[in-house]
Amino acid sequence: MAPRPTSPPDQTLERPPPAHRRRLLLGLLALLALIWFLYPSEVPEPRILHTVAPDPQVCPQETLNVAVIGAGSAGASAAYYLDKFRQPCHRLNITVYERNAYVGGRSTTVNVYDDPHQPVELGASIFVPVNHNLVNAAKRFHLPIKNRKRTSRRDDTEILGVWDGQDFVFTQSDANNQYWNIARLLWKYGISPIRTQTLVKKTVGSFLKMYDAPYFPFKSITETAFDLDLLGATAAPGQQFLKANGISEKFAHDIVQAATRVNYAQNLDQIHGLETVVCMAADGGMSIEGGNWQIFNNLIKDSGATLLLDTSVTIITKESGKYTVKATSPPVGSAQDTSSTESTYDTIILASPLQFSNITFTPPLSSPPPFIPYVSLFVTLFKSPYPLSPAAFNLDSSANMPTTILTTTPPNDIDANALPFNSISTLGTTSVPRNDSDSEPKENDFGCGTRDIEYLYKIFSPQPLSRSYIESLLKFDHTNEIDDSYKSAKPISWIYEKRWDSYPYLPPRTTFEDIRLSMADEEQGNDSLWYTSGIESFISTMETSSLMGMNVARLIIDEWLEMEP
Repeated sequence: MAPRPTSPPDQTLERPPPAHRRRLLLGLLALLALIWFLYPSEVPEPRILHTVAPDPQVCPQETLNVAVIGAGSAGASAAYYLDKFRQPCHRLNITVYERNAYVGGRSTTVNVYDDPHQPVELGASIFVPVNHNLVNAAKRFHLPIKNRKRTSRRDDTEILGVWDGQDFVFTQSDANNQYWNIARLLWKYGISPIRTQTLVKKTVGSFLKMYDAPYFPFKSITETAFDLDLLGATAAPGQQFLKANGISEKFAHDIVQAATRVNYAQNLDQIHGLETVVCMAADGGMSIEGGNWQIFNNLIKDSGATLLLDTSVTIITKESGKYTVKATSPPVGSAQDTSSTESTYDTIILASPLQFSNITFTPPLSSPPPFIPYVSLFVTLFKSPYPLSPAAFNLDSSANMPTTILTTTPPNDIDANALPFNSISTLGTTSVPRNDSDSEPKENDFGCGTRDIEYLYKIFSPQPLSRSYIESLLKFDHTNEIDDSYKSAKPISWIYEKRWDSYPYLPPRTTFEDIRLSMADEEQGNDSLWYTSGIESFISTMETSSLMGMNVARLIIDEWLEMEP
């Protein structure tokens, strides 16, 4: 046998050194990421059905009187779309009852230092481009939109970190090139980020079909979810659903679970797969300057509805096919006594969770929605002249401190509930006004000294946080980058805390609450009593509540048209 030929010594192929191979692989991954993110698969755009085709032959003789209970996303959307879906000749009276003194439900703001020029979101903070109802409404009413980017450091650099109670398992800075960040992500987690993107696009694409015929309007969330092949996602916990779709446990733990914890205060073994995927569809986050509540306020105004704030519905009685709504409200000029009113309606839309409504139904509901546990979430807003402390997170004092800190479960099977917070966000820095004659820091209403620049922080936590704990998160051992005048300032100059029943716990399930409720004297489905909050166990967002309000409005109008001779 002839000997195997060999290459001459000067032509021997040498294996590239490890560092060079690593650079080549990073370059390849960056190229793949560039192609993937520049040329994403298309998500279908829903054809929002704003109106019913005018029919001059359909002009009912009677006026339809509708009561909407709740002025949040669902209630405001129901009122708006009732007006938009009706025939031009329809006579429609809409009354919106809201027990709070404001519109927006869980979307509301608080003013820093009680200054109306400094509103901060206290509840639902952002929406995204695929939230078509909210985006379309913001454009329709010419509301100023701001993107999610915040100016939170003096060099305007934002750093995201995921903290497991001991270390940052992931960090990313917007000071780096976008594609370098993508390459780093792929280097650490392989193709799991791409598989996650694919899953998100597929799932969101299926969900968006709920806006359009033949699925819209839908009479059952459960049946529609089955038709759209989404029950497989709701039936499995997020951890299992991600694994079944080829997403690594490390990426799920470090990145996806950080998203479920900040958005829903639930870990991957507690939350169903559909809501898990929704958490990852947060690209392009935006909000309305001055507060997202303005969307819902404009929806109600545009509908022509009568809005009754500070008014609680206490009793709904049905007799002879009509509903009598008894409500109480504080009379003008009195903060103690209440006055009662009674009004009659043809249709009722309950646009808030039944379990929190404290409404008595006479006769009682024949099959009331089951009690759904809601997450008790504490939101703490505070201002301080001090940045976050690297030492509080086991970092060197010279380290670049993340400005947004998400959390994931601790290592070594430590109690998942041991972390005192779900997230910390640096919302921005603001100047503190002072008079030219001021040589010393001013005292605000909280008795705390303030300085020219202050940081505004927002913390989500499962329990209230003590002031001493919050102060422990702040950097007191300042470097030369911090002006010496900060040393005399108190650590917290303003603080505000709010407890929310923020969203339901979202364990795996395959059935969802009925859209239509029935009282004891009617067969199921014959009542004109509609319920929007069943959508929250499916997907709990401002947008899905708006979708449900729109859906109920269309069902009501369609039924009204069918009843006409």
